[in-house]
Amino acid sequence: MAILARSVAAAILLLSTTTFGFAANKVIIILDASGSMWAQIDGKPKLEIARESLRTVLQSVPADDEIGFMAYGHREKGSCDDIQLIVPPQAGSASAISAAADSMKFLGKTPLTAAVKQAAEALKYTEDKATVVLITDGLETCGGDPCALGKELKASGVDFTADVVGFGLTADEGKQIACLADNTGGKYIQASDEKALQEALVETVAAPAPEPAPAPAPAPAPEPAKPEFNFMPTVVLAEGGDPVTDGNAWGVYKAKSDGTRGDNVTTEYGDYKANLEPGDYIVVARDGEAKTEQKIKIEAGQVYKPLFTLNAGTLILHPRPSQGADVASGAAVVIAYPGVDNPPAYYGDTKVVLPAGDEKVTVTIGQGVVTETILLAAGRVIDKDIIVGVGHVVANAYYVAGGDKADSSGTGFKVLKAKKKIDGTRDEVTYAYGPDSKFDLPPDDYVLIATVDLAVVEQPFSVKVGEFQDLKVAMNAGVLAITAPGTSKIEIFETKKDINGNRKSIGYAYDEKYQATIAAGDYAVVSEKSDNSKKEGAVTVKAGERVELTVQ
Repeated sequence: MAILARSVAAAILLLSTTTFGFAANKVIIILDASGSMWAQIDGKPKLEIARESLRTVLQSVPADDEIGFMAYGHREKGSCDDIQLIVPPQAGSASAISAAADSMKFLGKTPLTAAVKQAAEALKYTEDKATVVLITDGLETCGGDPCALGKELKASGVDFTADVVGFGLTADEGKQIACLADNTGGKYIQASDEKALQEALVETVAAPAPEPAPAPAPAPAPEPAKPEFNFMPTVVLAEGGDPVTDGNAWGVYKAKSDGTRGDNVTTEYGDYKANLEPGDYIVVARDGEAKTEQKIKIEAGQVYKPLFTLNAGTLILHPRPSQGADVASGAAVVIAYPGVDNPPAYYGDTKVVLPAGDEKVTVTIGQGVVTETILLAAGRVIDKDIIVGVGHVVANAYYVAGGDKADSSGTGFKVLKAKKKIDGTRDEVTYAYGPDSKFDLPPDDYVLIATVDLAVVEQPFSVKVGEFQDLKVAMNAGVLAITAPGTSKIEIFETKKDINGNRKSIGYAYDEKYQATIAAGDYAVVSEKSDNSKKEGAVTVKAGERVELTVQ
């Protein structure tokens, strides 16, 4: 799904890098239109980010590039066959694709493997060069094997490439679909928020086209023999420490007349030895987040062995949800070290070299956050656990206690603080979609609001540090399947009228068929035709059962 989040603009980056600068490419963009695209990033639904990014970037696509547009999950809930090539590959398709995205619904499942296969076939990938750009904020939910498909398409295609953007996916989720891109020689981009996607988009679109390689320079005249190396620097973390020869980097720059850096000469790693031309240089030694630089003057016939001292130490952190628990691989570790304006973020087990001083470490696991300040001395190694203090909750909805699990795309869970504010409302903590929704929460009392289509149930629960809970929410609901041939709208009402004689509307659909999970009870179903004529039927829904109704 996890910056792009996470995303869609990154997908268009891939479109840019695979099409810009080349003539008349054929590409199909596949957009995930599943219900989870209603989730928000920085307060903005992912589907809106997708629409805006498509509209913006497609304006810059060369007019002769043949771009197509496919979507899945935009017409039916719960269907693995809801895949449609909306705009066939053609030149000048930007406005048609933007219009299609703007009018699209987002409500279905994620048959991404089948969609990529259909797109490849539409591009005649066994006959011509073809590229597919998949934008998805979820993993395969229809039994497909994206890794195997990648190998199949690469083996049988003329020159087939699949580029994949994971919009808002975690690192672990991204690994499960990155193989589709890897197995076709494509790229996988993980996008987590709108800002990152926009920056990547500008950088990729603005990058100049590659220039022809210059003609080889004539062979230079033979030079007098030189020593094997005239520059052999050494870097240490602290005074008197052992030389660092693994994981470190060297940057060598020409020095300007004012003493600042000029053109980059080379970037090297590890144990560095070189033969530099006479002149003034600025050499930067780096290990992890620590760096130092020196101005070096190279003169003919001389050998230089400068010492670089980083004044740094090594921090090794193991983020754990509770004491004795396994390391949380998805834990975000942000370290604010001396002199940094934008602290870097790491994930899971973290080992990094940092400038000596107070290191402010902030670790986040789910909704749990803990901050510690660690004093790191030069040359020292600190290896420690960071305990965030959360409990783990897995939530599922069941139509009835002991019955079938609800696994439709309309299943969602919202976690609120149990304690109400003075105005009677509760603070929202987090939310998730689909079965087996996972939450890492600090110890407290909460209320879980489970939603399956039209059925909504609240269930209180408490969290303790280190405890695992399997929350099973009984929805006391059934499935109502309505068919109303020739109608343009189907609407479900409560049978009981209020004091004004009105019935409460529960849900509706502009279609001849409407299926949804709904709380057990009696309902009135009204179908409406385009001429405003109406028909009404009555139905009783029982918990854990399916009922079908035809209104005509």
